[in-house]
Amino acid sequence: MEIVNPNASILTNFEVMATLKNMKSSKKKHGLRNLATITYETLQYLEDTPCRDQTAESVVEFLKAMKQFNLTRNECLMMINDPPGSALHIQIMIEDSDERLTDEQVNHILECAAKLPVVHGTSQQTEGQE
Repeated sequence: MEIVNPNASILTNFEVMATLKNMKSSKKKHGLRNLATITYETLQYLEDTPCRDQTAESVVEFLKAMKQFNLTRNECLMMINDPPGSALHIQIMIEDSDERLTDEQVNHILECAAKLPVVHGTSQQTEGQE
């Protein structure tokens, strides 16, 4: 995968992780010393986020389900990167959600978001709690 125009669209964490994995596995040298470090650290971070278990199909399915709510691209992006687990979480992500969405619609969004993987905490946080 080659990024032709970096400003063409906003990428989800899943897409960033897939691109970085492709760059890491390619034999091609990119000529930047720090690129390997940045790639490694970014992948380490993304491994502790929900994108670790997401698939292209689950993201596309979620976006199709969200079309009926007339959400912005950024609102959908936020919900893919950090799937909401409560109505409060949706209120934080969606501007004027109390005016734009009914309680039934919020519940439907939560059902759709439940199909996306959610990571609660990182392995470091769990180790510290023991």
